[in-house]
Amino acid sequence: MKRFIEGEARSQITLLPECLDDYIAEDNPVRVVDVFVDELDLHHLGFEGAKPAATGRPSYHPAVLLKLYIYGYLNQVQSSRRLEREAQRNVELMWLTGRLTPDFKTTADFRKDHGDAIRRVCREFVLLCRRLKLLTDGIVAIDGSKFKAVNNRDKNFTSHKVQVRMQQLEHSISRYLSELDRADRDPTIVLPDRVARLKEKITKIKAQMRDLGEIEAHLQSSQERQISFTDPDARSMATSRLGSAVVGYNVQTAVDARHHLIVAHEVTNAVTDRGQLAAMAKAVKEATAHPSLIVLADRGYFEGYQILECERAGIATMVPKPLTSGGKFEGRFDKRDFIYDSERDEYRRPAGQAAIRRFTAVEDGKTLHKYWSSACPGCHLKEQCTPAPYRRISRWEHEDVLEVVQARLDGAPAASRLRQCTVEHVFGTLKTWMGAAHFRTRTLPRVRTEMSLQVVLAYNLQRVINILGTERLVAAMRA
Repeated sequence: MKRFIEGEARSQITLLPECLDDYIAEDNPVRVVDVFVDELDLHHLGFEGAKPAATGRPSYHPAVLLKLYIYGYLNQVQSSRRLEREAQRNVELMWLTGRLTPDFKTTADFRKDHGDAIRRVCREFVLLCRRLKLLTDGIVAIDGSKFKAVNNRDKNFTSHKVQVRMQQLEHSISRYLSELDRADRDPTIVLPDRVARLKEKITKIKAQMRDLGEIEAHLQSSQERQISFTDPDARSMATSRLGSAVVGYNVQTAVDARHHLIVAHEVTNAVTDRGQLAAMAKAVKEATAHPSLIVLADRGYFEGYQILECERAGIATMVPKPLTSGGKFEGRFDKRDFIYDSERDEYRRPAGQAAIRRFTAVEDGKTLHKYWSSACPGCHLKEQCTPAPYRRISRWEHEDVLEVVQARLDGAPAASRLRQCTVEHVFGTLKTWMGAAHFRTRTLPRVRTEMSLQVVLAYNLQRVINILGTERLVAAMRA
């Protein structure tokens, strides 16, 4: 073993052994976790047991279990059983918990019973980021991504899936019955063991069909369009890959454009992003308290009343309008080719004539004004405009708000690229940390708690450490 760096003998006894603190460097992130939790008022945040009872068996202080979970998610150790093992062998956890080793049941129950308090801790860290002047730019990108739930795809059913599965089972029964008929005609063709297996398969398939019939009846009698058996709150959702779907949850995040910190987040089982913009934008405004907030989002968030609610709240939105015009796809004019004159309250058609307002109607809860021109039947551009006798133009009563948003987008051509660079990599990082299983808990309240630990107390903590450094962040939290 010459010419190599040699270690100490395992049986060597030292006169003055090193203390546990000597093994933890001053810039170790575990020191940030320790100081952050110690500075919290856990009783005020809603943690039971922060003030111990006078009688009964002593329990673990909530700070110990909270530190254990934050450390686990920060180091991709989400399982309570793995946390129990790490507490017994990991020097950093020994330092963090004072050599305490809670069992996995105690750890799991702590997360289950303190969901609301844990989410308040997440908000406390965002407020800390605001005090550190890390959220001053006032530009955030909002997006959603589908995260897998514990529920398997085979345990999720819709009416369409039930009907398709019933057809497949009926086809299988027909095939097995045909083979049994062939065995009845000539017993030498099909072996007796094969006949017994076919009868067993038919019995099992009939039982599956009865179960599917009960599922179909439940779907028809309830208001739900889906049913999941392992996690009742999980839903089948389409992903960006064509023809693919995942049974899980729709995770909404709002990410700061400068430091890529997650300012606000929410977990829903809504299958689309429509209807999520206003709530997320208001959560960001409350968290940052920025006077002139700008929110970037993709086309999936475009919804008139959501944008109107944001604008009225003083939040400038930049959401592109979906290009869903069938006429444009077929080579005809779309609505953008008709210029609105606000003074005359009419549209100027590509041929030059005016389309005046004819009547007002309410469709899908929106008040729409209808415009068309009497010159449509004899117009020389009619073939490029519409196959109908008249080209009717609908205008929402708050269309001027959408025009302001479009003008804002036209003046910032790099907004789409900024949104992608800001928010897309965050989801990739989170899914890599969480692994292939993604969520490990079930039902929406517990999944929200798990996401809060993963998103704010892990991702944001690591981001701020990278930005400020451990020692500077610890000093700021103690100040």
